[in-house]
Amino acid sequence: MRVAVAGALAAKPGNGGEAWVRLSYALGLRRLGADVSFVEEVDAVSAPAVEWFEAVTRAFGVRASLVDASGLLIAGAPLGDADVLVNVSGNLRSESLLRRFRRRAYVDLDPCFTQVWHASGALSLAGHHAYFTVGENVGTRRCSVPRHGVAWRPTRPPVVLDEWPVAAHRGFDRFTTVATWRPGHGSVTVAGAHYGLRVHSFRRVADLPRLTSLPFEAALAIDPRETRDLALLREAGWRLVSPGEVAGDPESFRAYVRRSGAEFSVAQEAYAATRTGWLSDRTVRYLASGRPALVEYTGQRSVPTGRGLVTFATIAEARRGAESIVREYDEHSAAARALAAEYFDSDVILARLLEDVL
Repeated sequence: MRVAVAGALAAKPGNGGEAWVRLSYALGLRRLGADVSFVEEVDAVSAPAVEWFEAVTRAFGVRASLVDASGLLIAGAPLGDADVLVNVSGNLRSESLLRRFRRRAYVDLDPCFTQVWHASGALSLAGHHAYFTVGENVGTRRCSVPRHGVAWRPTRPPVVLDEWPVAAHRGFDRFTTVATWRPGHGSVTVAGAHYGLRVHSFRRVADLPRLTSLPFEAALAIDPRETRDLALLREAGWRLVSPGEVAGDPESFRAYVRRSGAEFSVAQEAYAATRTGWLSDRTVRYLASGRPALVEYTGQRSVPTGRGLVTFATIAEARRGAESIVREYDEHSAAARALAAEYFDSDVILARLLEDVL
């Protein structure tokens, strides 16, 4: 079976974590025996971005095509046809490009934002045969996000376990995260309620290092002009490192996660407030590496929490969760890998996705 994975790679140069999101689909489908290619549609692209695209796909042996909306080849191999298109975040938008693929699956990584933009007419989801979202509650009564006529199916962020083996045991040293302080889009309104972004969620728990007296580190893409927020984080005890230095390519990102003691992360405010059930693709890579994760609760129900994966809704819960991870670190570490193997194995998740779209 020929499968094309579409996603933003050249559009996100120097971001090792984002590269792994797209690579996980391509490498995971290849493990299942599919003849996999990668394609990205861009409006305009710089020479360094093209070099990044070529370097990443070459490093992992992925046949890849970088094209414009008309299908004109910018870099890589000529764009071919395929039986199935896995369109991550709807990167392929051109109708003429979509028609090249017999069956087409849209994979939503930004639940709430995608649905609201679609309902407002700012985003078109047309041209697909099946719609998947990592927001497992979208389309159910547990979630307030509008469906707007789309039959969303839940899926999970896949992790290729062979690419993310358990890291050498070092014991706990610090909580880490890799994040962008402000994404390239604005906040969102659902049913008259206005929801902010990760920055707003982070501010509410920024005092956690001081409250716990534990080490917290963030590889944070933040504008130096955000002086008030930078001061807030540093005064609370956060150690800030450059994401470009520690996670600027897929190998660096993988090494950073595996050298960490555990993950700490908040969700976009909209993910949590509307109870989408979202879980980060970054988190599943921590889990696969045997690194526990302390993450904000978003309404996620289908994966057990409390061991390996610890959730919080308030700073008091985050404090108790952090202390539990440090106190029972070996147990949490073993549980983390077990959760990744049982619930996020790309073999299972992507086989199910293919079955559903065909």
